[in-house]
Amino acid sequence: MNLTGTAIPAPVGSADRANILVVDDLPEKLLVFQTVLEDLGQNLVLVRSGEEALRELLQREFAVILLDVNMPGMDGFETAALIRQHRRSAHTPIIFITSYADEMQTARGYSLGAVDYMLSPLVPEILRSKVGVFVSLYLMQREVQLQADARAAMMAADAARRVAEESDRRSAYLAHASRALSVSLEIDVAAAQLAELLVPAVAAAAVVLPSDPDFPPCKAVVAARARSGGRPIVSRTDAPLDALLVATLGNAIEHGAFIALAPGMLGALDAGSLGIGGSAVSLPPIRWAGAMPLIFGGRVLGAVLVLSGDDPEGQGGAEKTLLEELAVRAAAAFENARLYGVLQREIAERKAAQEELQQADQRKDEFLAMMSHELRNPLAPIHTAVEVIRRVAAPNPKVSWALDIANRQLQQMTRLIEELLDVTRISQGKITLKRESMDLNKVIAQSVETIQPAIKSRHQTLSVAIPERPAWLHGDAARLTQVIANLLHNASKYSPEGTHIFLRSTIEDREVVVTVSDQGIGIDDELLPRIFDLFAQGKRGLDRAQGGLGVGLTLARRLTEMHGGRIEATSFGKDKGSEFRVRLPCITLVRQEAKAAQPPEVTSEGQVVHRVLVVDDNHDAAHAIATVLEIDGHTVLTASDGEEALEAVSVHRPTVVLLDIGLPLLDGYEVARRLRRMRETENVLLIALTGYGQKEDRQTAFDAGFNHHFVKPADATALLNCIRAWRHSPGGDSADAQAGA
Repeated sequence: MNLTGTAIPAPVGSADRANILVVDDLPEKLLVFQTVLEDLGQNLVLVRSGEEALRELLQREFAVILLDVNMPGMDGFETAALIRQHRRSAHTPIIFITSYADEMQTARGYSLGAVDYMLSPLVPEILRSKVGVFVSLYLMQREVQLQADARAAMMAADAARRVAEESDRRSAYLAHASRALSVSLEIDVAAAQLAELLVPAVAAAAVVLPSDPDFPPCKAVVAARARSGGRPIVSRTDAPLDALLVATLGNAIEHGAFIALAPGMLGALDAGSLGIGGSAVSLPPIRWAGAMPLIFGGRVLGAVLVLSGDDPEGQGGAEKTLLEELAVRAAAAFENARLYGVLQREIAERKAAQEELQQADQRKDEFLAMMSHELRNPLAPIHTAVEVIRRVAAPNPKVSWALDIANRQLQQMTRLIEELLDVTRISQGKITLKRESMDLNKVIAQSVETIQPAIKSRHQTLSVAIPERPAWLHGDAARLTQVIANLLHNASKYSPEGTHIFLRSTIEDREVVVTVSDQGIGIDDELLPRIFDLFAQGKRGLDRAQGGLGVGLTLARRLTEMHGGRIEATSFGKDKGSEFRVRLPCITLVRQEAKAAQPPEVTSEGQVVHRVLVVDDNHDAAHAIATVLEIDGHTVLTASDGEEALEAVSVHRPTVVLLDIGLPLLDGYEVARRLRRMRETENVLLIALTGYGQKEDRQTAFDAGFNHHFVKPADATALLNCIRAWRHSPGGDSADAQAGA
């Protein structure tokens, strides 16, 4: 499946969903991200390069960006630097994804504005949780803004019905308030900004008190009119507020309702009551005062108290209405500040915990590597000493017996140390696969040969069942041999003497499945979920009969994953045996075993039998054509994309290739050009199968090296006649055959 530039469709109501951008050059990793994150119910946009990511950022806004560090062309750091240059994405959270990171690389990522740094392989729950936090914050901000704007619009319309000029003034003021309150996510800044907005637009003086437990300790902010008539004086004074004001703020916060001061209480209020007395403050006689709670989603985040010299009748209607509107926006700003503070603390805590875990893991890897190397040093002289004793000692059955024991234990120790070294190398990214086209059946045979002495020594029986046709893979034969041998060794080690071990290989849905099952002690339910973890082993008795370090299965899983496959374990419980399944992707599915590098056969009736490769990303179409060709006596192979077609050609050497033009990865034109440049395929019969039938389409096909051009749906008789008429001779004129509309 091609995930490049793909936006995963959202259900009805997706306008209420956030966009999540995932950037990784590997389609299989994009599929993993899609599987893990689709439970969040948001819009996933999956791209495979930094250039595509930048194009997507120009078209839409994203709540969070998951960015792979190691990509061909423009890497993750370069992409992040360009992302930060765009105004829309300058503050979009970026989570870097990498399989290996040192301190310099991590520091560089955070210097580019990354909010987190995650190592592969990823834990789905952690990834989903982290992304969910940023999505929640983004949706909350958007919802808050929408709610605030909707409320402002409603109140502005109501005010417009009363007094048009007052409506304009208030709308402009509230719009300004929304912008001012959204400038910062720091609670101290938001409180000071709110106090300054209140004076003198709403009142002659104001007190703002944040009160939520998630806020850091902060003082009340006081604002009052300046005698000079300029900007109000804003202060976080250390002088105590009047007890009446403190009690009024406390009641508003406790009850979550507006608390108005009785007119008889107002006469005693002056600048000294606010703790900011002095000649710089101009405070008129107070005729109306009250405290408004700042509530968001049922949560009281603080309160604001205003003192006004207007409203001689003591009603405070206009001031209270405007105060309510401003309180809605202030509560939204306070909630954003609270969420931001909580998120920052969680990020700091998780970062510290992750750094501690990484350091512990690094120390563990370094210790294992050092210990393994140090343990290897004495093995060579011990092995030499055993051989010297064997050669110079006088023939003696007991000496031979003792030397055989020493040699077997030495081989066991060598194997354990090599497994430790391999695990640490993989963890540190130091193992590179030497990939080549290979038949997995040969790998299985070599693995069986390697493990046979151990199985024979325990008087066990190994049954092997593999398909007759080759199972072609693109991988490292030595490492896959190690995987299967480890599973067989594990089955033998945890099975009683005289029991049976089964190994079978099958091809299922474009995968090779290798299954190893035994009649051993089985796997406990509590151990099964972590059976592939490093050093994970079942409970042992004091005899430690099975031995081992618990790294063999970890090594097998990691090597399998490096080949793009996966490994699974099942067991019905204690003493009921266990089964391990290794799934690896095939290069191609071979319908019949082809005779590579041989000319076409000729039947007794004189008909030429070709090896035909059918390449089409439509599975049903490919196998329908293959069936027709097989009925005509030809040997047929199938492939689903351009790269797979080239792999199949190099392995099976077909004499005829039916090639779809619109293929993923490499289109049919490029595949044809490459085939014509290959010596072994420069004279194969190339037939184009395409939905494009214009004159220029046919000419493009011939220029790319095709011999014939068929328009889908192709007429089967015309197609077979075309193949029968060809005699595998080089050269020849291109022909143009069309079938169907």
